[in-house]
Amino acid sequence: MAHSFFRLLIAFTAIISLSRQQQHDPLNDFCRRFGQQTAVVDNKLFIQGGLVDWNPLAQYTHNDTNTWFLYNDLNHTTDDGMPILYSNLSINSSVPAVSGGILWQDTVNKYLYQFGGQSQTAPGRFSLWRYDIILNQWNQTLSSSAQDSDIQRVNNGAGVAIDEIGVGYYLGGYQSNTSDPGWVGPPKMTSTLIRYDMDAGDFTNNTGPDMVGRAEGVMVFIPASDRGLLIYFGGVMDPYGNGTSVGSNMSTIYIYDIASAKWYTQTAAGDIPENRRLFCAGATWPDDQTSYNIYLYGGEDIEPNSAGFDDVWILSLPSFTWIKWWPTQPGPGNPHHSMTCNVINRSQMLIIGGTFPLTDTCDSPTVWGTHNLNLGENGPNKAMWDVFMPNITEYVVPQAIIAKIGGGPGGGATVIRPQTWDNRDLSVYFSRQAKFAARSPTRAIPTAGSNKGGSSNHTGAIVGGTVGGVVGVCIIIAFLVWFLRCRR
Repeated sequence: MAHSFFRLLIAFTAIISLSRQQQHDPLNDFCRRFGQQTAVVDNKLFIQGGLVDWNPLAQYTHNDTNTWFLYNDLNHTTDDGMPILYSNLSINSSVPAVSGGILWQDTVNKYLYQFGGQSQTAPGRFSLWRYDIILNQWNQTLSSSAQDSDIQRVNNGAGVAIDEIGVGYYLGGYQSNTSDPGWVGPPKMTSTLIRYDMDAGDFTNNTGPDMVGRAEGVMVFIPASDRGLLIYFGGVMDPYGNGTSVGSNMSTIYIYDIASAKWYTQTAAGDIPENRRLFCAGATWPDDQTSYNIYLYGGEDIEPNSAGFDDVWILSLPSFTWIKWWPTQPGPGNPHHSMTCNVINRSQMLIIGGTFPLTDTCDSPTVWGTHNLNLGENGPNKAMWDVFMPNITEYVVPQAIIAKIGGGPGGGATVIRPQTWDNRDLSVYFSRQAKFAARSPTRAIPTAGSNKGGSSNHTGAIVGGTVGGVVGVCIIIAFLVWFLRCRR
């Protein structure tokens, strides 16, 4: 009898577990998301990990780990003017569901690499996971160089992938027991620049700008100098090495020349933004590359008891000029942080998610927390905040930048240097434009029109998953009824 009861308990537990899995729909029940990793390949914006809140927020107050793997279709938009979101990509429970990490994209080989991040549960031993976009499957990749270089998972650093050379970078971040299972003690900021060669599958641990730990800033790539430059700014640092967080001044810009593997700093001028952390940014430039313009959005204030920011700033290089772009009128706005920014076709920047300290309302649930910044104000409404237009593929320099650096909508900037270079090498680097030989894929890539994984019908996936869950519950219930009748 006890054995029969145990079977009954197992079946009952299965029903409860299945019903919980079917409790929330990642699209229809969406309220907020934050801390996710995003990347763009072949007009798909992939979203992995992070935390999600469900609608209504007053009822579902807990931040749940996002276990779905989603993507925005950048070729099609909803009636509300944002890319359609799909939730039916393959991901299994072995793939770490982390927040504050990065997805390095390899558009040549059609891969995504998940690096860094922290989990709400005990983290596993570090391993690099790779998503195969063609096959729609995740695989664990092993790298002896990761062990040889003592590479560990860190979170809330700053990362970027460079398709032209097939390399991913990650600067700083926290080492803690939420990212590293062997870590003991309080979180510690790291100071190194991690480099991953996607073609060779090798990690290297490189020196950062200095020996100071740093985290929660941003890093972007621009195609200046011989092999490109990495630009880092913002966030916090630990200058005393004792766990004290100090804001990194937004006028101090860190530059890494990839060809020479050297770090530099340059002082920026103009309207300097307030120090901040957990913001996002993206870079773009006109075809003549006379300016490289980095658009920054939002973030959390360094000071305690502060709501944070709901604003847009532009750092224009090589003049190293800060420009405040939005808001144009005073007001509290909707400060939030821990969102992601992805520049699409150098012309628009999709800002997804964020956590809002001042409000408990949902974040544009009909478009799943997606907002679009038109970087050149050349959309249908001639506005910076506009609907997403798949056919806008050209960057136009906006008037706010032209007023500071000269030139016109197509480029031709006349202010092409700061008032004073902090290091004369920088004047040489910014006088050159990076040229790259075309990368060849290291595996067979299907031709256009072949099946590349993932369905184009999210409704079918939702309905199929829901129906499958209901059928599963019905089968278990039927089994229980049969079992009880047999016992009688």
